Amino acid sequence: MRRLGPLTGAAEMRSRSQILSDNVLPRLVVVGGLGWSLAFAVLAPLNQLELYGDGAMFSYAVAVRDVWAYHWHNISGRTSVYLLTLLPAETLVRMTASPWIGITAYGFLFNALPLLGLWLTYAADQSRGRVIFVYACGSTALLCPLVFGFPTEMWLAHTIFWPALALSHYARRTVAGGASVFVSWLLLAFSHEGAFVLLLGLLFTLALRGFRSAPFLRGAVSLILILAAAVVAKVFFPPDAYYADAFVRAALHFFDPELFKVEVVILLMGAVAAYAVLGTTLSLAGLRHACIVALAFMLVLIVGYYLCCDKSIHASSRYYLRTVLVIVTPLLGGLAAIAALTSEGLTDGRLAWLQRTLVSPSHQLSCAVASMFVIVLAIHLVETGKFLSRWSDYRAAVTSLAAGNESDPVLGNPQFVSSQRLPPTLAPLAWFSTVPYLSVILSNFSPERLVIDPQGNYFWLSCETATRTRDAKLAVPEHARELVRIYSCLHR
Repeated sequence: MRRLGPLTGAAEMRSRSQILSDNVLPRLVVVGGLGWSLAFAVLAPLNQLELYGDGAMFSYAVAVRDVWAYHWHNISGRTSVYLLTLLPAETLVRMTASPWIGITAYGFLFNALPLLGLWLTYAADQSRGRVIFVYACGSTALLCPLVFGFPTEMWLAHTIFWPALALSHYARRTVAGGASVFVSWLLLAFSHEGAFVLLLGLLFTLALRGFRSAPFLRGAVSLILILAAAVVAKVFFPPDAYYADAFVRAALHFFDPELFKVEVVILLMGAVAAYAVLGTTLSLAGLRHACIVALAFMLVLIVGYYLCCDKSIHASSRYYLRTVLVIVTPLLGGLAAIAALTSEGLTDGRLAWLQRTLVSPSHQLSCAVASMFVIVLAIHLVETGKFLSRWSDYRAAVTSLAAGNESDPVLGNPQFVSSQRLPPTLAPLAWFSTVPYLSVILSNFSPERLVIDPQGNYFWLSCETATRTRDAKLAVPEHARELVRIYSCLHR
């Protein structure tokens, strides 16, 4: 047996420690990403999250088999979501005459998208160590829990971005390869208007290969064709005048800094910053395993915060944090591309410091990043659990109100009841424009009362559309459709 000297043995121990840290971080990230994507696909249907926020109206549109006319013709720039989730669900309702089958299918298809996206990324990624897939898992675990539950179309944009990134760099230079890149970019472009920021991010990563490289030229041509298609879609499918004004207001506030002033964002940023300061201090003090000690201390501190100080609920703010996906996703994609291209020896020498950090981080840095990752995931886990628990309470309260005898005729009809009768503690779960549709669905389409938010100032359906639905032959009882018609005709 070979005998090692003290210096050789110490060097080998350090080498083994480095190898271990190099393996632990990507494995932790992959487990985190896959774990959350599986949780989304399971927890959403179990908790009827397809009914949360705008999802209540989307689900009602599925139930009455009129998704395109109800809303999606207004947002032709998000047709990918319609084709991949809502249209299949509506088709199931037509085939089975069961509104619930369609609604459940919509919820599952929408919330299983991250899992599908990771699988496609893994299949398309040909980088060394599948580094793009690792970053995709990290992005899923870090970002998606912020918006989980609200049916923002950026959920699909994030899903498509990662396999599109892998295909853009590694699809074969054939007609089939070019077609796969174009289709992935097209689906991404028509997921949400904000996805064009992600497309520019993709093109930037391809520029790292050179402006004359085949992948960059292929991406540039795809983007030009897609921009033309987006213009054509807006010309042939313009939004209704009522919605167009609302769309402009929403677009103007999409990047409003005030959107980030929510408790969960402040908590996440504060916890990561506190860990960085504590870990650095302990490391400079020469404490052994400083990053692990700092992690343990922070986890205890977080538990203490939730037990004694926390009174917030991350609910309606999930919608507004879709902006985080627009900003952070392409940044992570850029880092993933640099790491992938470094392994191929294709990146610019001026990025050497960044290459070393991404590809061969030190043991201390790997441990620190892994610890921060754990801290963020722990906060996401608690916040998700709180949200699901409160959402269950909110569903029960709305169901009770819709089935009760209380009414508020001042709202326009004796069969209307105000959502302000709900407990004030559930107010953060409210979404004023869709609570009428939620009350219809939760009462199994047989409500005694239609629950109305008296402060609502946005009304999805025109009187004409709601009347046409009332007169159609559908599985949804006519009484429920008539209540929706009365409500719609009062306002539009």
